[in-house]
Amino acid sequence: MYVYLIGAGPGDPGLLTCKGRQALSEADVVVYDYLASDELLALARPDAEFIYVGKIAGNHAMKQGDINRLLIAKAKEGKVVARLKGGDPYIFGRGGEEAEELVDAGVPFEEVPGISSSIAGPAYAGIPLTHRAWSSSVTIITGHEDPTKPGSVHNWDALARSASTLVFLMGMKNLPDIAAKLIASGMDKDTPAALVHWGTTSRQRSLASTLADLPDAAVREGFTNPSIIVVGDVVRLKDKLDWFEKKPLFGRTVVVTRAREQASESAALFARKGAHVIQFPTITISPLRDYGELDEAVANLSRYGWLVFTSVNGVRFFRERLHALKLDARALHGVKVAAIGPATAKAVEAMGVYADLVPSSYVAEGVAEAMLKLGMKGQRVLLPRAREAREVLPEALRAAGAEVDVITAYENVPSEENREEVMKALEEGRLDCVTFGSSSTVRNFLASIPMETLQKHPEVRFAAIGPVTAKTMHEMGMNVDIQPEQFTIPALVDAVCAAFARQGAAV
Repeated sequence: MYVYLIGAGPGDPGLLTCKGRQALSEADVVVYDYLASDELLALARPDAEFIYVGKIAGNHAMKQGDINRLLIAKAKEGKVVARLKGGDPYIFGRGGEEAEELVDAGVPFEEVPGISSSIAGPAYAGIPLTHRAWSSSVTIITGHEDPTKPGSVHNWDALARSASTLVFLMGMKNLPDIAAKLIASGMDKDTPAALVHWGTTSRQRSLASTLADLPDAAVREGFTNPSIIVVGDVVRLKDKLDWFEKKPLFGRTVVVTRAREQASESAALFARKGAHVIQFPTITISPLRDYGELDEAVANLSRYGWLVFTSVNGVRFFRERLHALKLDARALHGVKVAAIGPATAKAVEAMGVYADLVPSSYVAEGVAEAMLKLGMKGQRVLLPRAREAREVLPEALRAAGAEVDVITAYENVPSEENREEVMKALEEGRLDCVTFGSSSTVRNFLASIPMETLQKHPEVRFAAIGPVTAKTMHEMGMNVDIQPEQFTIPALVDAVCAAFARQGAAV
């Protein structure tokens, strides 16, 4: 029986604390709010119970009293409960009230602080809340006072006359009133002021204005909750220090179609460039029901002169079978290893083995060309790969006199996870780029979202990791707008950044 009151941070999943991550991973039950992202929920145990109690203006999935009773009830079932709250639980998060209820009910708890949006949102917009030249203190204020309170608890005269940076949370509805009261209490109407919407996330927008003009600017630019209001001279630094919104893909939405098992690198790299990433794994990597054939080959590796990997997944499943048979890297003694590219070679290294061959061209044709130069006549080659794959490599090796055992190590199963999110982005005109890492992702994407739909959105750009994928796209009637010179994920990300930089320069 235990409850963690966890601050989920302001929105960027990377800003969850290490302790928050650990507590979340221990939970039997996760009680979460509107601002908790999918990335954070994925850190919990797969078998955990998830209960949504989201609270946004005018729409409460569960009242606070009911949330309190839920936490107590789940804990008294003997469970570890993670109460995941946006920002910090004790900064206008009602975490103090929940903690009091837990104490009164005899339920042990722990508060795990989170990074408050009041600090992080302005920071991501280039606004330091304190600065030796402009402000030496910060006042954090609720912009949404309890309507049952008699009058206002705020001393508007003190706020207006202080040299403190003022940060209002949950105040968009009352923005005109906030500005009017500050000005009426003596604050200069030309005091710099700013708004930060969905701070620290790929949906972030911000604007700087003056206190008097900020309410009209908010309406004109369509700012709504969740937005933070910042008032003070530190806002003058926004243009100079605005680092987040200057990222090359900021404001862009990029779809990653790789299998979820492989998509983490792509998604992370695109997110690092500022993109909003939709993971649309058009294929799922599925294990086999029967590994008899692969196990027989793994148990007799000494038969082979070469072991060839054409994907990271091939390495993964080969390694799993190696371990299942109580074998390790010593079983590969005397066997040369080829990897199709640097990512696959890195996966091979994780087995304690360095690849003997990595071609300069990271496609099957490149592997075949490099191996043929070494002489393949009489060589026996093991090629563990997906059930359905191109026959270019085994055919080339057999034509050169090699004996090739092509053995299925895993299957690529079509998937439509997150299709609705992709379609919504398309329909709303927010989708900028779709990336493809293999021919199978192209075919499965078009099976899920047909060409007729895509043709209604000519603004969307399509990126292929290499020539084989690009050829499939052409054959299926798709444009190939972006293709890197090197056939790697980092190169693909750089190529997408460069393409949109050119597009922006042309505007």
